[in-house]
Amino acid sequence: MITINQLNFHYKKRSPLFSDLDLNVESGNICGLLGKNGAGKTTLLKLIAGLAYPKSGNLTVNGYNPADRLPAFLADLYIVPEEFYAPAMKINQFEKVYGAFYPKFSAEQFDTYLREFEIDRNNRMNKLSYGQKKKVLLSFGLATNSSLLILDEPTNGLDIPSKSQFRKLLAGSIDDDKCYIISTHQVRDMINLIDPVIILEDGKVIFQATIEEITNKLHFGLHFQESLIHDALYAERTPGGYLAVTPNITGEETEVDLEVLFNAVVTNKSRMQELFNRTLKTQ
Repeated sequence: MITINQLNFHYKKRSPLFSDLDLNVESGNICGLLGKNGAGKTTLLKLIAGLAYPKSGNLTVNGYNPADRLPAFLADLYIVPEEFYAPAMKINQFEKVYGAFYPKFSAEQFDTYLREFEIDRNNRMNKLSYGQKKKVLLSFGLATNSSLLILDEPTNGLDIPSKSQFRKLLAGSIDDDKCYIISTHQVRDMINLIDPVIILEDGKVIFQATIEEITNKLHFGLHFQESLIHDALYAERTPGGYLAVTPNITGEETEVDLEVLFNAVVTNKSRMQELFNRTLKTQ
């Protein structure tokens, strides 16, 4: 699906953001892209979508070079950015105008998603609240049935019931021919949804693993005594004890806590490299 080899990118008069970046993402997955502010997540999404252009290196999406912005590539890609413009038209008109650009767009699916989110298609886009606009664009993006769907902070602006609906719709729409990339800080909204997990730091991929790999290598749990977490990769004190991630020496499978995983990766890169037996680019 997505292949990146030795990609280099920088904004004008700034130091390089990406230097010899390598990354591979396969179809059939809901990929979670995590990182601190300034790590390069949004820029990476723009490069993949053809909205920014590498200075050197190779980047292909389904065999296309995104920078060429060929109609066949654009017709099979949809991106919902964190900040967006909502046109002054009714949802019905939005569907008619923009749905025509996507050969696999399903009006039936769009209608179903809008009903799930309790959005009246007769509303004008620019009159909706931020959260309602986000629901319309998420519904439209899913209904395009694009091979690649890019979502930047998709749960921002959604209330708790809507977040649950979003997870259900996303899980129900993925198939072997599609790839969803979700960039988010709201990792608790993505529990039991994203797989694999990719973590960026300072323009480098410092971690990439499937949930199966993570549960095989790591143990997530709550410990009541500090003495029990002496080998922790990361631990934080909570009212109930110490929430920690440790090497999985028993083979027990535990539910992955994405926040704890992220903190373990960014604070303990070298040990993560040893555990996952791969070279993480930390230099």
